[in-house]
Amino acid sequence: MLSIGGGFERVEAFTTRSGVLWVSFAAYVCLSIGFVVVMHVWDFLVIDELFVKPDILAHLSAMTDEQKRVHTITTATLDVAYPFAYGVFQAGMAYRFLGPWGRWIAPLSLICIPIDLTEGLAQVMLLSGNTDWVDLKVIVTPLKLALYLPGLGFALLALLILGSRTLRRRPS
Repeated sequence: MLSIGGGFERVEAFTTRSGVLWVSFAAYVCLSIGFVVVMHVWDFLVIDELFVKPDILAHLSAMTDEQKRVHTITTATLDVAYPFAYGVFQAGMAYRFLGPWGRWIAPLSLICIPIDLTEGLAQVMLLSGNTDWVDLKVIVTPLKLALYLPGLGFALLALLILGSRTLRRRPS
């Protein structure tokens, strides 16, 4: 077991509990739906995946004041809860279903949480008109994506493993 002062063992024990996995999964799904609804109703795309300075600034300048206000509220609410939901779920799935590899993979999703929160702060500042924060966003967004996407991929793999185990246990 990966041992760094015992902290990861406690995190592993917490995140692999069935109740924690279910609650974090439900939050992950509900928050994802919330983003889709907000973007659809107010007709804009969030800037969460943008990390090229001119693209970010162009996207911001094309947004209406109402879109910026709604995006700010969404970032300060849904997008604060989101990294905790996906981080706990993805890490818990890796720890629980990916064997020894899970102990190396799970920390990616956990480390992503503060990176994503930092990106959210930069986004709120940018949406509020403070373009000095664009350089921070240019740094943290690719880092967030580099941590989040593998965690998502491995969580999907863990779901496939869980599904396979569940199907094998079903009586014929």
